[in-house]
Amino acid sequence: MQKLAFFSQGESGLVVELADKIDLAVNTMVHALSRLILAELGGLVDTVVPTYRSLLVIFDPLQINRETLQEKIAHIYQQARIDVATPAGGKIVVIPVLYGGEFGPDLEFVARHNNLTTEEVIAIHTAVSYRIFMMGFTPGFPYLGGMSERIAAPRLTTPRKEIPAGSVGIAGMQTGLYPQKSPGGWQLIGRTPLKVFDPDSAEPFLYQAGDLLRFNAITEVEYARIERAVSRGEYLPQIRNQAEVVQ
Repeated sequence: MQKLAFFSQGESGLVVELADKIDLAVNTMVHALSRLILAELGGLVDTVVPTYRSLLVIFDPLQINRETLQEKIAHIYQQARIDVATPAGGKIVVIPVLYGGEFGPDLEFVARHNNLTTEEVIAIHTAVSYRIFMMGFTPGFPYLGGMSERIAAPRLTTPRKEIPAGSVGIAGMQTGLYPQKSPGGWQLIGRTPLKVFDPDSAEPFLYQAGDLLRFNAITEVEYARIERAVSRGEYLPQIRNQAEVVQ
């Protein structure tokens, strides 16, 4: 195991860096360590925010000093390798997507760029479950790992000023989902009718870092049906435990 690096982040923040690279094993360890810190130091720690290869720990300096917290986290880190071997405990969320057309205006470019048909791009994109490495950019934007290099595509030279909420895109070796209307430079290949971020809800996020997303291709008729159900508050997203997923 690589030695942890600690960095101060204000009076009550501690950045814990696990590695200097981004990959699935490192991110798995980040989430394992995050869960253990919350479980064992919950009374001393307010929040733990996982990222690709590090995590931010917000603590109460009146309850524990920074040096003692670092020692405790370093000790917990030695246990994290055990936790990695167990199921992640997160969930898999199925995201219905209408690919191509006005909902995915860059699908044909992604296909041409990779010498594939649009049908092949869709098949590859929906073939696996994607780990949410971290959340960022805008509330609910998932940075996903696990996309096939066969459908990788460059960012737009000039970003769009406005991307519709629910748009699914590709940028380099990553795929992601725009939870709300915003600017962006990713290649748009489809859109979901789901409302994955609702600030007025008691649980505003449909998923969190460490969960898995699985994209499912739907028709225009299905899109319209789901959109109506979502607007009425009647749609129940497909959510399963990660242990049930067979990739």
